[in-house]
Amino acid sequence: MDYRLNNRKIILILFLVLHSMLFHAQTDESNNPKNQHSAEDVVDKLYDLVTFKKGTTPNWEKVKSLFIEEAVIVLRTSWEETSILSVDDFVDDFIKFIENSNVIETGFSETILKKESMILGDIATFLVLYEALIPGSGRPPQKGVDSFSLIKKNGEWKIISILNEIPTEMNPIPVSLMD
Repeated sequence: MDYRLNNRKIILILFLVLHSMLFHAQTDESNNPKNQHSAEDVVDKLYDLVTFKKGTTPNWEKVKSLFIEEAVIVLRTSWEETSILSVDDFVDDFIKFIENSNVIETGFSETILKKESMILGDIATFLVLYEALIPGSGRPPQKGVDSFSLIKKNGEWKIISILNEIPTEMNPIPVSLMD
């Protein structure tokens, strides 16, 4: 009788150990397909998604998927003005830019030149120096600075805000982003 009781205890212990191992494997971020992207990957992905070849346009649903629903985007819309946009407004503004500048025929690129980051637990900030270019336009690339805030929500990094500024002589590129 003690022999059977010991086997039951051993089986129970093995069950608990296996259950614990499976539970930890399922909750471990590295095994969760949603978490295969770091905060930096999300920022990089946004620039990749808004860069497109002539004859194509960005996949706006993929762009939107990088943001929380309540995200706020503040864009420099002229030398004197900024606009505060929702994610949908940001996409609509970008679509208008594509149509008004006829860049569907040339393509468009935004390339990250340099990036600084700070990640602490479930929050992240990035300062990005980028260069925007309309190929074949004859205009030189335009440098800009974006400041990103991200949060890890339900195990997935999402953008909560972007602040944009265009450097000028009065507002030069931050020293930390200079080469």
